Amino acid sequence: MNATDLETAALAFMTEIDALKAAIDPKFPWYPYGSLNNFIHLRPLFEQFPLHQLLGARPALDIGAADGDLAFFLERLGHAVEVIDHAPTNFNGLRGARLLAARLKSGVVIHDVDLDSYFALPGTRYDLVFFLGILYHLKNPFLVLESLSKVTKYLLLSTRIAQLTPHAEPIRHLPVAYLLDPTEANNDSTNYWIFSETGLIRLFDRSGWDLLAHRSVGDTEASDPARPDHDERCFALLASRYPFAS
Repeated sequence: MNATDLETAALAFMTEIDALKAAIDPKFPWYPYGSLNNFIHLRPLFEQFPLHQLLGARPALDIGAADGDLAFFLERLGHAVEVIDHAPTNFNGLRGARLLAARLKSGVVIHDVDLDSYFALPGTRYDLVFFLGILYHLKNPFLVLESLSKVTKYLLLSTRIAQLTPHAEPIRHLPVAYLLDPTEANNDSTNYWIFSETGLIRLFDRSGWDLLAHRSVGDTEASDPARPDHDERCFALLASRYPFAS
């Protein structure tokens, strides 16, 4: 399946899974944001590095899976998948993912792991880890990235980045991160670190990864950490230098 067909299939599955959620319980607090529409932004990366070449016989891992839409889509494509999320910070306490897994008779394995504590990853051998929209919600992104570099060959990541500080100081070319006040961005205390593009790439390098490809979407001129209406996201494909070192 080429990158365009993969995007089309992901968006079609998103429509299917949304209909299934409505059929199960339209009043249930399903995660309100799309995850499969990330394939729109991932398509240029998959054009360079096809998904079927990144996924092998080992399971894929989806970290921060919300209701599990992405994991169930990968399973539909024929891949074994595991999920890591944490019930206290998941939008509905992981009930949504478990409801969908039961309705779909899915073999996706759901792990409740707190990456903001001293954690142990459930597996030590993955071909590809999806890590979309999670990094800036973590207290210790360096530790998590370094830990993941030892258990997988490839990592697909997206996270918020910024061009400017809230005082309009340019930071794109500086290897820095901005630590948010608990109420500074969307009044969401789980938002912690917003990296500059250079800072994010430096973090990849220092935590054991080679950057294969990346692209930014959103406000690529005036994004800043405290203004979600000027959101910018970096999507990156990384290759571990030390897979399976743990």
